[in-house]
Amino acid sequence: MEKVRKLERIVALTKILSQRPHRLFPFSYFSELFDVAKSTLSEDMLVVRQVLQKYGLGTLETIAGASGGVRYLPSPSPSAIHELLTELAARLSAPERIIPGGYLYMSDILYTAHWMEKVGELFMVQFRHLAPDYIMTIETKGIPLAFMTARAFDVPLITVRHGSRVTEGSAVSINYVSGSSRRIQTMSLPRRALPSKARILIIDDFMKAGGTALGMVELAHEFGAEVVGTGVLVATAEPEKKLIAGYQPLLILHSVDEQVKKVDIRPALMGG
Repeated sequence: MEKVRKLERIVALTKILSQRPHRLFPFSYFSELFDVAKSTLSEDMLVVRQVLQKYGLGTLETIAGASGGVRYLPSPSPSAIHELLTELAARLSAPERIIPGGYLYMSDILYTAHWMEKVGELFMVQFRHLAPDYIMTIETKGIPLAFMTARAFDVPLITVRHGSRVTEGSAVSINYVSGSSRRIQTMSLPRRALPSKARILIIDDFMKAGGTALGMVELAHEFGAEVVGTGVLVATAEPEKKLIAGYQPLLILHSVDEQVKKVDIRPALMGG
């Protein structure tokens, strides 16, 4: 096998790790891939870690021991987070986004991978301490955001449906009350989708009163799972008291004036 040069190893190492955020790679994987000693590999990782941190691109976490390894963790700086949320708020403030009923057109942003990758990594940073086993969302607009969050955590995505699918086998269905419209609706999840005692992080694109999020919490409880947190891209300022507590919004929609075509949406004050 041709000897792999140091620069080649560093480029390949960075590419492999950054493609799979949060994935723990054993040291032996890279030692065998590059045919180098672990001491040499440690020097390469130190260079990668220093460069990532210097430019605010993330960090490498090394875990010692037989079951240890190395993984890449996105870690946007406070200034990068502020810049991201400020730009998203500015884009969503465009008057042409106003939809009758006080809603905003968000689909173009939700289906742009570049934006959702950044937001997913931000949710990973916010909720990493909760160590979820699965990310849960409800079809359909929240799927890209939830999928990118699942990628950042390196865990599976579970999609709750508004109705069951024959191709997914038997399902658990519950009725829930939409907090905004007060209508009774149904959501379901295949019995095979979620093991008991799993730790669930709920991610959604929009929250008004919180009825849908509460329904997902109750559905998860039907499986014996634990919901450890809830993150939403945009939450409305009113009603101030939602049907679900402890949720983390990234943006707050304070008002939509359909008459003068003005949107007031701002970054939320986020905890660490």
